[in-house]
Amino acid sequence: MADILATPHQASSRQAEKDVQFRTLGAISVAHWVSHFHIFALPMLFPFLKQQLNVGYIELGFALTVFAVVSGLTQAPIGYLADHLGARKILLMGLCLGGGALIALGLHLSYSWLIGSAALLGLANSVYHPANYAILSAHMNEARMGRAFSVHTFAGFLGGAVAPAVIAALTATVGGHGALIAAGAIGPLVALVLLVVGIPEASAADKKTAGADASKQNVITPALAVLTIFFLLLSLSNAGIANFGVVALMSGYGATFSAANLALTAYLGASAVGVLAGGFLADHTARHGQVAAACFAVNAAILLLIAAVSLPQLLLVVAMGLAGFLSGVIAPSRDMMVRNAAPAGAAGRAFGIVSTGFNIGGIISPLLFGWIMDQNMPHWVFGVSVAFMVLTVVLALATERSPEESKPARA
Repeated sequence: MADILATPHQASSRQAEKDVQFRTLGAISVAHWVSHFHIFALPMLFPFLKQQLNVGYIELGFALTVFAVVSGLTQAPIGYLADHLGARKILLMGLCLGGGALIALGLHLSYSWLIGSAALLGLANSVYHPANYAILSAHMNEARMGRAFSVHTFAGFLGGAVAPAVIAALTATVGGHGALIAAGAIGPLVALVLLVVGIPEASAADKKTAGADASKQNVITPALAVLTIFFLLLSLSNAGIANFGVVALMSGYGATFSAANLALTAYLGASAVGVLAGGFLADHTARHGQVAAACFAVNAAILLLIAAVSLPQLLLVVAMGLAGFLSGVIAPSRDMMVRNAAPAGAAGRAFGIVSTGFNIGGIISPLLFGWIMDQNMPHWVFGVSVAFMVLTVVLALATERSPEESKPARA
C-alpha cells in the first residue's frame, strides 16, 4: 500500500536505494569470492611448487601455517582500521595486496618468496571479513540483512569450490608461473571493478548513527568475547570433517575412497545450499542464537550416529549431506549474532575480533585431528567434532540470553 501511495519522486528514490544495495551486495560478494579463491591458490599448486622449489610437503605446509598465523594476528587490527580509515579503502587494498603477492611469487619463484607471499596473503585475507561485513551492515536493508549475509557467504564457498578446476586449467594452459600470475591478477581486476561500480563507504553511514564518539567505544565486550570462542568452536567442529573426514571414513569405517569422497562432497555441497536457506531463516527470526543452537544440536546427533555406526553408503551420504546443510544454515544467523552484538559504528572491529576465532581454529585443527589419526582413532574425528558442536550449542544459548545481544548495532 505504501508503494502505491508513494509519489513518483519517493518511488524513484526507493528504486535508486535498492539499486545501490544490489550493486553493493554483488560487488562485496565478488570480493569474498576472490578471498576464498586466493586461499586455495597455493595448496592447489603444491605439486608444481614441490617440483620447482625442491622442497617437501612439510616446508610447503609451513607456508600455510604462516598464512593462518598472520591472518589470525591481523584480523582485529584490520577491523580497527576498517572502522577508522574506511572499510572500502581497506577492502581495495586487500584485493590488490593479495593479488600482488601471487603475482610476485609467479615472477620470482623461490622458497623465501613463497613464505613472504603466504604472509602477505594472510594479511590480505584478514581484510575481507571486517571490511565486507562493515559495508553490508551499514548499507543493506535491515529486513534482508540475513539474506545479504547468506549470499556473501555463499560467494566465498563458491570461490573455494571452483579454485581447483580454475587453477588446474590455468596450469595446463600457461604453466605454474602463469597460473600464479593469472590468479593474482584477479585481485586488482576486481578492485578496479569495485571502483567502477562505486561501492559506498561504510564509515560514512556509521557516523550518522554512531555519532562522533563511536571510535572511543570499548568494542571488546563480553558478548563479543564469547562469540570469538563460538567462532573458534565452529571452526574446530567443521575442520575435522572437512580436512580429515575422507581418511577417517576409509580407516575406521571401511568406506572406499570414492564413497568417502562422495560423502564429503555431499557435506560441502549441502553446506553451500544451507547457507542460502539460512539467510531466509535469519530474516524471519530474532532468535539467532537459538537457530544456531538447534541446528548444531541436530548436527551433533547426526555425527554421533556416523561416529558410532558404520552406515551403508547411501545412508552415509544422506547423513553427511544433512549435516552439511545444517552447518550452512547457521552461517547467516552466526553473522547476525555478531552484528547485533557490535556497538554502533564498530562492525569492522567486531567482525575482525570474532573472525580471529576462525584463524585460531585453523591453526589448532590440523594438529589436533592429525594427532587423532596418528593415534589410529578415526572414529574420534567425528567424536571430537560432536564434542565441539555440543559446546557450540551451549555458547549459542548463553550468547542468546546476553542482554548485549538483544541490542541492535544500528537502527
